[in-house]
Amino acid sequence: MFQILVELQRTIYLAVGEQIKLLSAGGDWLAFMGFLPMGVVFGAAHALTPGHSKAVLATYLAGSDAKVSRGLLVSIILSFTHVTIAVLIAVLSLPLVSIALGSVGRAPLLEDISRALLGLIGVWMLWRALNRGHHHKHEGEAVGVMAGLIPCPLTLFVMTFAMSRGVPGAGMLFAVTMMAGVALTLSCVALLSILFRQRLVGFIAGKRLETISRTIEGAAGLALAGVAAWQIMVAS
Repeated sequence: MFQILVELQRTIYLAVGEQIKLLSAGGDWLAFMGFLPMGVVFGAAHALTPGHSKAVLATYLAGSDAKVSRGLLVSIILSFTHVTIAVLIAVLSLPLVSIALGSVGRAPLLEDISRALLGLIGVWMLWRALNRGHHHKHEGEAVGVMAGLIPCPLTLFVMTFAMSRGVPGAGMLFAVTMMAGVALTLSCVALLSILFRQRLVGFIAGKRLETISRTIEGAAGLALAGVAAWQIMVAS
């Protein structure tokens, strides 16, 4: 399955490269617009591969009391941040390269910030579970932004290539369709996580409900903080 996803991404990536080359040589924008839906497939397939904060998203939503609508909102925010950060790095590459980029397609500084902030969210969830705290209204949105700080490498590659060919607009348009594909995959992850939590809680009734809910939230917070700490140690 993984190899199929890799080959699919490679095929689409080469195709978009050819489309951008044609545009830079005076090609037809209408033809490029017709190719853009492939960006949705590209983004969805790319988000199915390891990474993209799927585990973070699933862990947070499994331990929170977020409804489906909020879970989908968090997924969209995560996708938007993930792709937009890559676009911004490409557009502002000259001042950012020496600060944030350590190797092609990566931004170690942003990755470390993202992991540290997610670790803090995990600690907060654990503390809240132990102290019967209330859910902050915008906590889910914050998780989406923090998890999305790690830039999408393929968006960065496409944007850089489009800019080098003098057609940055093509790169941005393709990035938008990629964002939609990433959001589609992450929304499915969010939906499944929330449905799993609701089914689990549905088996529990009476006074034990609050205790079990707090236990799930605490376990999710501990897992989130642990994953963030482990990733920071491995990266260093």
